[in-house]
Amino acid sequence: MLVKKAPTLSPDEVAALYDRIGTAQDTQVFYERPAVDLLIEHGAFADATTVLEVGCGTGRVAERLLRDAGPLETRYIGVDVSMRMVQIARDRLSAYEGRATVERTDGTFSFDVPTASQDRVVATYVLDVLAPEAIQQFFGEARRVLQADGRVCLAGLTWGTRPLGRLVSALWAAVHRLRPSWVGGCRPLHMCRALPADEWRVVHHERVQAWGVPSEVLIATPC
Repeated sequence: MLVKKAPTLSPDEVAALYDRIGTAQDTQVFYERPAVDLLIEHGAFADATTVLEVGCGTGRVAERLLRDAGPLETRYIGVDVSMRMVQIARDRLSAYEGRATVERTDGTFSFDVPTASQDRVVATYVLDVLAPEAIQQFFGEARRVLQADGRVCLAGLTWGTRPLGRLVSALWAAVHRLRPSWVGGCRPLHMCRALPADEWRVVHHERVQAWGVPSEVLIATPC
């Protein structure tokens, strides 16, 4: 199912924007952390020995997965369109040399990863940057690289269901329509509605609100 069309940045525009943002991306942790906590809690990473993260950013989530959540033999691959983010993530994950690799991608969803090779595909605050067509391409590539019992683990901005959350998400969407770069290219999204229902089975779906900012956590397995 395609989600409602909204103005989005091109991969080159996203790369240029996040090259400028750099380590400042981690200032968003105040509203992202609760959703990422839920993703890790319900993602069953203790059973995951191969993880692909799309849009790895500064490597903050990867560091938690490798340090706290996954087994010692976990092998991690991170990709990002921003070369600056790739450099930051590589530095951050240098202690996991041999277990973690980070590469730049051109923004297309065709990764140099074997079919049915990954236990988990992770994307946090990435789908809310993508155009509807790119979201569907993401789900298609995630399904290709995941093992049959693998999971796609997602977190991102969504629409609020409580008064403050509804206000914040409406204002966020209005700013995004005016100038997407002012909000990092992100806008509220219903990820569960974008998930192809005939190809995925939802394992966990939850909304959480931090500092008025609503987020959605979605974990699904191929069917």
